[in-house]
Amino acid sequence: MTAPTPGRRLRRVPLNLAALTVLAVSVFPVYWMVLTAFKPTRDIQARTPGFWPAHPTLEHFATAVSADGFWTFWRNSLTVTVGAVLLALAVALLAAFAVARMRWRGRRGFILMVFIAQMAPWEALLVSMFIIARDTGMLDRLSMLTLVYFMTTLPFTIVTLRGFLAAIPAELEEAAQMDGCGRTAAFRRVVLPLLAPGLMSTSLFGFITAWNEFAFANALIIKNQDDRTLPVWLSSFSNVFGTDWGATMAASTLFMLPVLLVFLVLQRRVTSGMIAGAVKG
Repeated sequence: MTAPTPGRRLRRVPLNLAALTVLAVSVFPVYWMVLTAFKPTRDIQARTPGFWPAHPTLEHFATAVSADGFWTFWRNSLTVTVGAVLLALAVALLAAFAVARMRWRGRRGFILMVFIAQMAPWEALLVSMFIIARDTGMLDRLSMLTLVYFMTTLPFTIVTLRGFLAAIPAELEEAAQMDGCGRTAAFRRVVLPLLAPGLMSTSLFGFITAWNEFAFANALIIKNQDDRTLPVWLSSFSNVFGTDWGATMAASTLFMLPVLLVFLVLQRRVTSGMIAGAVKG
């Protein structure tokens, strides 16, 4: 491989500067949030706040964790998110297999409808979802919120898994069937292990989407405040603590941690799964 010429390096400078600028603008608010969470209150209210806490403290995190309902709302968010992701994976796996491996009347129309559903702004359905939940007696229920998150993540999951399934040669299933496996056994033993990267990536997207969602959770959980999720709770966090910005930033940091941990874990497994799939193929 030849080294890049000086002229080529110079042409890359504006692109690199633009990339660094976008990175700094994107990361700085998160950095400032975490920084404020560790700062003492007197440093937060100072006229010239520093870019690093001189005396880090965990007092704000203790205040956030000890707030009323923190663990209840944490459990609600985790229950709704995991339930929606598992439902979306189960349904999307069957739908993606039918689209990628089978030939049936209306298949192209089904794919088109899935793409349209993926592009549609889900916030536009907020009023319709509220009316459906009200008329069916599903308001203030986490099960309704789980179904809504399931529907919002399902189109993307189908499209992504369809692409992964289409990349796996059908001859692998046929060879397994010739060796005595049924169609279900061939899919479970041959295709499913190779589909691990797709399952991981779609799980990551679904988890982030459902965990951070605010509009539906705020509209469908009205009376029963104990069924609120963390994003809705964070919206009223400033009212609980008044001007305690340190506790507010600490709660936001704690809210961000599960998404960050899931991203780091699944990112590594997606990479290893892709390498393993390439070797097996």
